Amino acid sequence: MFWKDKYEVGVELIDNQHKELFRRVEDCIKTIRSTTLGEEKAQKVNETLEFMKEYVVEHFRDEEEYQIKIGYPDYEKHKQIHDSMVSFVLEVSEEYEKDGYNDALIQKFAGRLLTWLINHVAAEDQKIADYAVKKGGI
Repeated sequence: MFWKDKYEVGVELIDNQHKELFRRVEDCIKTIRSTTLGEEKAQKVNETLEFMKEYVVEHFRDEEEYQIKIGYPDYEKHKQIHDSMVSFVLEVSEEYEKDGYNDALIQKFAGRLLTWLINHVAAEDQKIADYAVKKGGI
């Protein structure tokens, strides 16, 4: 599994959302890499894209509300990073809806999503956790 306990930020809602994001991305990558038939792959990709379009927006909103609540000083920068990922997900989704299943597009999507998720949660989100701890608790 791609998720590691060291990624936890100490806020149950956010940690649970991160775990779900990792689980969904991992499931999608396993399906893409499998010998599953094209229709099954396309169905899993459809599910992942629909999930990501809704869930990342919900997760980012919750995480940003937490940042505001604790007075996180890099909130604006963090929000820009989130907005960039939402744009990427929407771009891929639009291209997918227009052109249909395309292995190259889906490989790019899944790879970038996983890389971004690991780097973002392990680095950027940990800064929020560190700030909250220094400020006196989460």
